[in-house]
Amino acid sequence: MNIEYEVRVLEINKEELVAKLESLNAAFKGEYSQRRYVYNTIPKVDGKWLRLRTNGKETTLTYKSVEKDSIDGTKELEVVVSDFEKTNELLEKIGVKSKGYQENKRTQYILDGVEIDIDSWPLIPTYVEIEGKDEESVNLMIKKLGLENNKVTTLDVQSVYEKVYNIDISKIEVLKF
Repeated sequence: MNIEYEVRVLEINKEELVAKLESLNAAFKGEYSQRRYVYNTIPKVDGKWLRLRTNGKETTLTYKSVEKDSIDGTKELEVVVSDFEKTNELLEKIGVKSKGYQENKRTQYILDGVEIDIDSWPLIPTYVEIEGKDEESVNLMIKKLGLENNKVTTLDVQSVYEKVYNIDISKIEVLKF
């Protein structure tokens, strides 16, 4: 499994961040409307789940395990699959039932080998996710982009909804705009 070195910086101004990225000659990778199904593990274990996600170009099935609340606390195992709906159907046929469907919009850039994803989700303000090869590259990018340290979090998406905005998305079967 791979370790994810990532943070989220909450409540950003998308237009200002895009202007900053463009001024730094960041490589624009695209704008995506993402769709995903989320599944509990069997047996259900808090902090572990499966995610089937497509951005319209690539579809992946990912096992996520949050082992600690830190920049390097999430591990993942991901494979590319060929068909979003058929993969969901296959999982359901073997007893892995979706606990929810979610949509978000993503604008993606790469700068200095670091992935910068500006994510808009229903019901909460836009944030940026910064993922690098190690903790140092992530922290350097936060500084380079001039982002506010008091808005940096290592929480996963569900925890951001719950702990920051008091919204329990595990109880929302369909989360979309």
